[in-house]
Amino acid sequence: QVQLVESGGGLVQTGDSLRVSCAASGRTFSSYAVGWFRQAPGKEREFVAAVGGSGSITYYVDSVKGRFTISRDNAKNTVYLQMNNLKPEDTAVYYCAARSGSYTSKILGSATDYTHWGQGTQVTVSS
Repeated sequence: QVQLVESGGGLVQTGDSLRVSCAASGRTFSSYAVGWFRQAPGKEREFVAAVGGSGSITYYVDSVKGRFTISRDNAKNTVYLQMNNLKPEDTAVYYCAARSGSYTSKILGSATDYTHWGQGTQVTVSS
């Protein structure tokens, strides 16, 4: 069983950077792929990025490619999302999620294929 806790959200200005973290409990964290999703008010939850268990495979939604970087430190049971050049449209609650087992890029991009979720952290980008 894995429990996830996000942190690091906040209020920033357009063009600023922010790093959010997802801390996990559990001794087998490296066997879980982890994804970041976000949900803005009135919108559906959207896939942002995902990383495989070893950290060598990553996926991103097109709108954040070149600006966001997902990484993980399995020794610390933590996944990070480094967000650079933030835009107002990045404003949302950011959630991390984890799943075990095999996966494809399509699976990692689907919220319904994750079994564990954190409570979310608010990121607000002012213009």
